[in-house]
Amino acid sequence: MNYTRINTIGGWLCFCIAAITYILTLDQSVSFWDCGEFISSAYRMEVVHQPGAPIVSMIQRMFSILAFGDKTKIAYFMNIASALASAGTILFLFWTITALAKKILVKKGEIITKQQTISIIGAGLVGALAYAFSDSFWFSAVEAEVYAMSSLCSAVVLWGILKWESQADEPKSDRWLLFVAYIMGLSIGVHILNLLTIPALIFVYYFKKNPSPTWLGIVKVSFVAIAALASVQFGIIQYVVSFAAGFDYFFVNTVNLGFGTGILVFAILVIGGLVYGIRYSIRRNKRALNLILLFTVLLLFGYSSFALLVIRAQAKPNLNNYNVDNVFSFSRYLGRDQYGDRPLFYGENYNSEKIDIKETGKIFRKGNKKYEPAGTKSAYVFADKTLMPRMYSDKPEHVRFYKNYMGFDDQHKPTLLENLQYMFSFQAGQMYMRYFMWNFAGRKNNEDGQLGGTDGTWLSGIKPVDAIRLGSQKNLPPSVTENKAYNRFFFLPLIIGLIGAVWHFKRNQKDAGVIGLLFFSTGIAIVLYLNSVPVEPRERDYAYVGSFYAFAIWIGLGVLGLKDWVFKKLTPARAGIFASVVAMFCAPIIMANQGWDDHDRSDSHDARDMSVNYLKSCAPNAILFTYGDNDTYPVWYAQEVENIRPDVRVVNLSLFTADWYIDGMRKKQNESAPLPITLKPEQYVEGTRDIMYYQDYKIAQHIELKEILDVLLSDNDADKVTMNDGTKYNVLPTKNLKLAVSPQQVLDTGTVPKEDAGKIANSMEWTFNQNYVTKGTLALFDILVHNNWERPIYFTGAMPDEQYIGLNQYLYSEGLNKRLLPLKPDTTITEDYERINLRPLYNNLMNIYAYGNIKNANHLDRQSSDDVTRISNMFNSALNDLINQGKIAESKKMVNKFLEVIPDKFYSMRQVMSTYYFTESLYRLNDLNRANAMIKKTADYVNKELNYLADVSESKNQLAAEQDVRFYLAYLGQMVKLTGVFKQGGLSKSLEKEYNDLIARFTPYATG
Repeated sequence: MNYTRINTIGGWLCFCIAAITYILTLDQSVSFWDCGEFISSAYRMEVVHQPGAPIVSMIQRMFSILAFGDKTKIAYFMNIASALASAGTILFLFWTITALAKKILVKKGEIITKQQTISIIGAGLVGALAYAFSDSFWFSAVEAEVYAMSSLCSAVVLWGILKWESQADEPKSDRWLLFVAYIMGLSIGVHILNLLTIPALIFVYYFKKNPSPTWLGIVKVSFVAIAALASVQFGIIQYVVSFAAGFDYFFVNTVNLGFGTGILVFAILVIGGLVYGIRYSIRRNKRALNLILLFTVLLLFGYSSFALLVIRAQAKPNLNNYNVDNVFSFSRYLGRDQYGDRPLFYGENYNSEKIDIKETGKIFRKGNKKYEPAGTKSAYVFADKTLMPRMYSDKPEHVRFYKNYMGFDDQHKPTLLENLQYMFSFQAGQMYMRYFMWNFAGRKNNEDGQLGGTDGTWLSGIKPVDAIRLGSQKNLPPSVTENKAYNRFFFLPLIIGLIGAVWHFKRNQKDAGVIGLLFFSTGIAIVLYLNSVPVEPRERDYAYVGSFYAFAIWIGLGVLGLKDWVFKKLTPARAGIFASVVAMFCAPIIMANQGWDDHDRSDSHDARDMSVNYLKSCAPNAILFTYGDNDTYPVWYAQEVENIRPDVRVVNLSLFTADWYIDGMRKKQNESAPLPITLKPEQYVEGTRDIMYYQDYKIAQHIELKEILDVLLSDNDADKVTMNDGTKYNVLPTKNLKLAVSPQQVLDTGTVPKEDAGKIANSMEWTFNQNYVTKGTLALFDILVHNNWERPIYFTGAMPDEQYIGLNQYLYSEGLNKRLLPLKPDTTITEDYERINLRPLYNNLMNIYAYGNIKNANHLDRQSSDDVTRISNMFNSALNDLINQGKIAESKKMVNKFLEVIPDKFYSMRQVMSTYYFTESLYRLNDLNRANAMIKKTADYVNKELNYLADVSESKNQLAAEQDVRFYLAYLGQMVKLTGVFKQGGLSKSLEKEYNDLIARFTPYATG
């Protein structure tokens, strides 16, 4: 069998192994984060968030057909699309590694020997499968996200340029360059991360055309590579559309022609110019110009997939992000305007003084006949700036983090050196190297590690080595050893990769430099370019998989390094076999063995069940306000795909500030009637009432919300304040608000049952909790005023407190949602979690909710473990009220339900807290056996966690994880008191001894 056939079979073998792995561990339905939005949008051909992913939508829509009408299987088959795309990535990675290895081992014109074939194929298998089982790539491979298809595009592009290189001296070799251009164009419709391969491609071309490159030439090509990347990212992706917008503005507003005329003229000019240029390059034999123009044409062909978004936006689908039905909104959509700008090389610190505001551009919207001004883009002018600003965000949570992390006081202004220190330590260290080590050294657990500390960090499994960073590792606690993400690779994949990198640089510096450039540009360069803020909503390791892909190439080439340096005394064939086998065990096999359980989602469906719970626990025709991604995207999936509770109107408060979103809320969607919004489009159109600040008019009494709404919507100058530049703006004159309540109306609509009629308030009075009103808040006020209690109103229970606009005392928990009820405030309630609506809460927990198999699921990610705590707290709230009301039979049923659905083992310290309160209920029900068993189990967990932290404290001679120590000790002390109160003397004394022993261990390191 010849090499070509073996190479082909080897690649498809890797594909099959990866595909089987991903399908076996596949999420069976929707996942958390963006997956729900992508699945919903693909199924109904809707428009996702900026900057769009039309190719992904089209491919996922095709895979949805495989469900043959079973709506519960649509998400599964879209997940299959990601699995197969990821397996395709492994296929092309194998061929990339073998191409690089063959290029070094086999000279041109030589026949490949059996020994060489063994080594080359072994390298391909090891490197490809190592990446297949890498943590970050595997995570994205089993869900319907964009990153699987993005990785496939990058893999095909890199493989394609190597194919060109191998055939560059042949007459028709340039077809491979054009193939690469087209794939790259298509990749823009997947994710723009693929563009970061451009510098590597240019260097491959340069080295092929210049066998003896000079350092000056390399520097020049570096600038060319950066210019080419900028030309595609800005010139083609953004400025082509911006120029089209400028043309259309001229033809519509100046020449008085119809919308789209300028776009047509611009398209004719661009197409004509490209055609002329290509013909000219052929006639004059300008090969370089011809390639550049053809490359541009094919990029534009691929980029044309974005026409899907414009076409679908015209249909006004339910999910119609940014309403890109005109060239100006499309331009801002592609420019990711909603995400704002971040300083890159020069800018402000987080505490730089703002001294002015400058206009940076104008915003236009499509009017009835012309484009109209919609405000201006502006930016603050700062009193002081610095080079390389990395600590720039002035959001309170970010400022707190900067100060704590760097040890700054309130007056300190970061210097250039301190910004660089932060960049290397946190942005490059904590937020890149930590992810890199997860993939190739090992991982401690799946806790969020963005804030530093030991949670979420990397861990090799070599205890003496880990102890240098983390303190004593001799008695690892359950939060580590029982966590599915406790993956120990013992540095082996990292070592093999480093061997491969060194071997590659020794044998072929040019190719190694290209892979090194790919490694840098898809890793550290992203860190520099994104300049990310701390405290992101989730870990961001998926953004760096391109860098891990490059390192996997070196893991593969590590086989050749082992063969040459470790097994050199054996015959070449045996050396190749031994090197391949050793590397296979050191990388892909150990990675698969350790990583399988934390990536196996086949028996978990928490995201799907939670989203259905949100909807099913709403009363008919309800309005459900959501906020975050995990509150909203899975719920969109449940409605848009599975058609669950189409009568409920889901309103995302994060998007409610946009005019296009309010437009959608004013029309019927699915089986949900339009929201009771009386705002006229001209009152909330983009650039109008974007933000209205609070100005204290010293109004002591509560003012009817209808009157406040009229003031905020007034066009009368008397109701506005004049700014320094002479412009006039509406303002919020008071935060003391009220809403009159008609008890009869509340009873007639079923908002409050008749037996609770005496609890109905004559008016709801509250204090608005923000210093400004957005147009989304304005629309919310409008709904409250004009709903007349005809439609039940809910807020999800997990959103930030400020989103409740101060209505907390009227929001009653019914489980995952809080219902707005016009009841007289209960003065005995001191905490919001105590305010529950027991009857529906009991029914939801006992009869309505499904629990995503959280008790037995093999895979329990961070969001799912948070859900365990949320659900436990709901049970505790209901149990407490049931027992207080003497409903013992119902309480016992709920206890059994809790034990049926909540996991037996602990996943976090938050679960310790919820379990403590559940145990207290057991004692109150005189269920002493189960209460004692629960106390012992909880105390055992706490004891192990605290002893581990005591070991770490002793090894470091300072208190480790002070907050965790105080938390666990507090609850252990509470358990001592609880068992004492319920006369469990022996158990109480035993716990007290444990408590005192631990106090003694921590006392030498206590800070007061």
